Amino acid sequence: MVPLPLSTVIRPYDWGSRTALPELLGTEPTGRPQAELWAGAHPAAPSSVDGTPLNVLIERDPARMLGAPSMARFGPTLPYLLKVLAVEKPLSLQVHPTMAQAEAGFAAEEERGIPLDDPARTYKDPFHKPEMVCALTDFHGLCGFREPTATAALLDDLAVPELRPWAGALRTEPPARALRTVLTQMLDASSAPIRKAVEPALTGVYADIARAYPGDPGVLAALLLNHVELKPGEALFLDAGVPHSYLGGLAIEVMANSDNVLRCGLTGKHVDVPELMRVVEFAPSAPARVDPAGELYRAGADEFTLVRHDLADAADLPTGLPQTLLCLEGEATLTTTGTLTLGRGEAAFVPAGAPAVHLTGKGTLYRVLPGIGS
Repeated sequence: MVPLPLSTVIRPYDWGSRTALPELLGTEPTGRPQAELWAGAHPAAPSSVDGTPLNVLIERDPARMLGAPSMARFGPTLPYLLKVLAVEKPLSLQVHPTMAQAEAGFAAEEERGIPLDDPARTYKDPFHKPEMVCALTDFHGLCGFREPTATAALLDDLAVPELRPWAGALRTEPPARALRTVLTQMLDASSAPIRKAVEPALTGVYADIARAYPGDPGVLAALLLNHVELKPGEALFLDAGVPHSYLGGLAIEVMANSDNVLRCGLTGKHVDVPELMRVVEFAPSAPARVDPAGELYRAGADEFTLVRHDLADAADLPTGLPQTLLCLEGEATLTTTGTLTLGRGEAAFVPAGAPAVHLTGKGTLYRVLPGIGS
């Protein structure tokens, strides 16, 4: 087996940039938003090798494509998905389920006969979706519930009388109860007059959110979350139950191989407030930054590890695990029994059964592999 060149997939969601991915990848703009590049084997948008979807190739020979360690831990599927995000405007305020929640939710929707491609489908697969985002440019978003007393002070600063009951609850009730109470009321249709009163008073990133989604329940809910900023090379981990939204910038995103997203606002996609309220963790939490060990980013998920390669430094890649490579600058040469060259924006999959790969070149490449044994 040798490294396989991948044809990746672009997802044109409306929050995406029309220019950032074309500029990064050296391609012509389409005139439409280009939000995400997917390099992986998720059946919703698999990469392909000479026209054959990567997930199909894995199904044909999982042992050699994935290797024994990955098969033993994750079964006959690629455990991770690599993306590049190009965020032009805020994307949905969302959470991801645990594995148990995903399995139960997927089974319930299968039993109800909801097609996988139905826009009203909540669970697209039976897997959890821990994820890590690593900034390529200045990148910012909302992540985790802020300490309730700090949010109460923020609401006070807006000087909108209608917010006083929520500020009071955030100061006096136990944190979990206060967050549940206030978020429930913020997302309720009866709070529309409050949203109308609050939006003109918003400043900074919250004003930007309101301009992008005027009247959306997520505008109020965003006030409960921490605002986090990443410089290029900085990373953030998001586990199950953590509410979040990305607001702007370009980043690598790597996650478990899932497309399960539960949304409550800031989107034209399916919103499932009751299920989000069941899954979200009502606890204050600081954004979980990931400190790299050199160029290696390991987060709290076995499904993935991210490695950034300066191609001026030659490297021998490990064997026995499935690896996905994406060249974002310059040119990368992969040498085994033959040679594969990746230019800017090009990707490859290295099967677990491939011989050792010698990586050389000039520029920057990102590599993802399972977190087990890496």
